[in-house]
Amino acid sequence: MSEAALAIQTQNLIKWYGKTQALRGVNLEVRSGEIFGFLGPNGAGKTTTIRCLLDLIRPQGGSILVMGINPQKQPVSVRARTGYLPGELHIEDNFTVEGALRYFNSLRGKQADWDHVRQLAERLQLDLKIQFKNLSKGNKQKAGLVQALMHRPELLLLDEPTAGLDPLIQREVLRLVAEARAAGASVFFSSHILSEVQEICDRVGIIRQGVVVEVAETASLVNRALRRVFVRFREPIPTQALAYLAGVKVLAEDDGQSLTLQVEGEMDGLIKALAAFPVVEFETEHPSLEDVFLAYYEEKG
Repeated sequence: MSEAALAIQTQNLIKWYGKTQALRGVNLEVRSGEIFGFLGPNGAGKTTTIRCLLDLIRPQGGSILVMGINPQKQPVSVRARTGYLPGELHIEDNFTVEGALRYFNSLRGKQADWDHVRQLAERLQLDLKIQFKNLSKGNKQKAGLVQALMHRPELLLLDEPTAGLDPLIQREVLRLVAEARAAGASVFFSSHILSEVQEICDRVGIIRQGVVVEVAETASLVNRALRRVFVRFREPIPTQALAYLAGVKVLAEDDGQSLTLQVEGEMDGLIKALAAFPVVEFETEHPSLEDVFLAYYEEKG
């Protein structure tokens, strides 16, 4: 893929903190206009990767391009075109929310339309007149979201964007992210709430111990996972008729009249095989992205 078609590209990114290696050769390609989910447990390297993209910290090895720009050579240009929500937003306590947002806006060359800022605050139920020292954790998160979105950036880097928010505001944040993408932005979305990632992200990257170990379309990653299927028949059937199917394993049976199966991959072969028998009941447990993620770490751990 050409560099012009990529919002983010890293090659063999390496970062040490003293004797601890946080990134062990991170390779990423995030396409322009997509929402890319970035998953990993605490300490896997998610935040370190994001901070390297903005030249807030520097890696000891590898290369980075953000919107075709090397952030180590042109950090101001990259940050002006990016909306960044850090995991923890630190603002001087005596700033009001509006004062802090106007300060950020001045740093970016006053790109933001203030009517748009007010609309964002209203949608997130954020009072612009309150001082930061009087804000709850959730309202600080809302302020961070507004500062990331206010100038309609080309690229959003969101580190746990819905942390500390109530469910209704979480839904509104996902709508805002989807609207930003619809308007042409690319989104790099790091989250522990895997149901959100599954809902909103086009592709997912999994980072483990400083290495990106999997990148796939979200639907493909889920469909690749194991399913558990329960089938009850009107009369006993020969179990071996299903056990030979590729990706199908019999976990339990009751005299051949009811079966619990494990199915890996697509269900098509099993469905076609079941058509030959008198099925009374059929249930399947569809995996979530969380199931996939946890299974991946259990298998590879």
